Amino acid sequence: MFKVGTGGEIHHSHQKEHKQIYPQQGWVEHDPEEIYKNCVDCIENCIEHLDEPSQLKGFGITNQRETTLVWDKNTGKPLHNAIVWLDTRTQSVCNEFSDRNAFKYICGLPVSTYFSGMKLKWMIDNVPAVKSALDEGTGLFGTIDSWLLWKLTGGPDGGVHATDVTNASRTMLMNIHTGQWDKDMCEVLGVPMSCLPEIRSSCETYGHYKSKGPREFSMPICSILGDQQAALVGQGCFKEGQSKNTYGTGCFFMSNVGEKPVFSKNGLLTTVGYKAGPNKPMCYALEGSVAVAGACVQWLRDNLQIIEGAPEVELYASEVEDTGGMYFVPAFSGLFAPHWREDARGAMVGMTMYTNKRHVCRAAIEAICYQVSDVIDAAEADSGIRITKLKVDGGAAANNLMMQFQSDLLEVEVVRPKMLEITALGVEFFAGLSLGIYKDFNELLEIADNAGRNFHPTMTEEVRKVKKTGWNKAIEKSLGWVDDETKAKAEEL
Repeated sequence: MFKVGTGGEIHHSHQKEHKQIYPQQGWVEHDPEEIYKNCVDCIENCIEHLDEPSQLKGFGITNQRETTLVWDKNTGKPLHNAIVWLDTRTQSVCNEFSDRNAFKYICGLPVSTYFSGMKLKWMIDNVPAVKSALDEGTGLFGTIDSWLLWKLTGGPDGGVHATDVTNASRTMLMNIHTGQWDKDMCEVLGVPMSCLPEIRSSCETYGHYKSKGPREFSMPICSILGDQQAALVGQGCFKEGQSKNTYGTGCFFMSNVGEKPVFSKNGLLTTVGYKAGPNKPMCYALEGSVAVAGACVQWLRDNLQIIEGAPEVELYASEVEDTGGMYFVPAFSGLFAPHWREDARGAMVGMTMYTNKRHVCRAAIEAICYQVSDVIDAAEADSGIRITKLKVDGGAAANNLMMQFQSDLLEVEVVRPKMLEITALGVEFFAGLSLGIYKDFNELLEIADNAGRNFHPTMTEEVRKVKKTGWNKAIEKSLGWVDDETKAKAEEL
């Protein structure tokens, strides 16, 4: 939770980490009740740090978008843990569709384990409590924003069951042209439309949260944006062609394409960038998603245990001039854009007896940049527009070595703002617009233009070509590791 002033400055923040649950290989879950409790704790902590509660005019919700859950509307209890966007348990479901782009021109998305619709279908087919509740009309589906909105506005006692267009556009269930649930897509995936939240704009008052602390008062919840769309707004990308890349658990490149959807020929996603009010048009974007970015550093810390904390990865990486010829493809849950290969798995190649943990740390940093470079190459091929400046944000963007290598690979200027928690700024922008605190986008742009440090390319074209060639060879080595037969044998063992 960030308490942000009208000038975009952070006055107070409070964060709580929630548990990552791994029931089996490829499965990732979160406890919805823990997320809700942590959210309430963070809100109340910010309230406690106010001189007067009235200083807090309202707040917005931004969330990891595709994470999926179903709960009972009478009890308010989740019927299963939330299935996280990274989870790959639905691969066999996806394999039932021979044409992965069969629904691309309806929902903007390929058939993939990534999206909520497939996760919901898996729940219906495999969790009896979910199927029973949906059959009886007591089950409600939502992404995390819907869950939090419903709980924060009363839950079983009149809670608002809604989502915004940016989150709905990540489900495979929303028609990308109309911004409404698509009956045909729901039938294909066996989803009853009665369980779906109302789709609303990203910038309006949805309901009110009543404080549970000693200071009894209520405040409006007045913006909802998926995390990457919040970053697009926070970076002030309101014009066609303006682009940002967020370095978080994954990497997410997004480019504003205007008020008409653009369909990629190079593996990118068509998504809604934002809808700045109930009577405003949808603004669309092309997006490239990289499954593993900051999560790669966490893996070095938690699994390999070659670093004690994330800052050490840059420290060790800077102690060597290069990777010593090794490449690290962190395809732990397959490869997302532009490859879309669910059969890919993590690979370290090119190692020798000379290789040590410093090279591995540097290869991890470079791997994140290579993946972003692949996505941006695809975006340029789709749009025909050369990107000359990349706005960056997210916790991992604080890594100077990474940002310099990114600039070198792309041969463009990389612009890092002073405030890296740009998703918080984006949702605050739309909350302020909803409440009339800000007048228009021009006022937001004055705040968004807060560059902290710029990185400029220094790598020669010859070196760049050699490095990209090596990366492409490493990608090839990561492919074809998983199919239904090998997966079944692994589960038997």
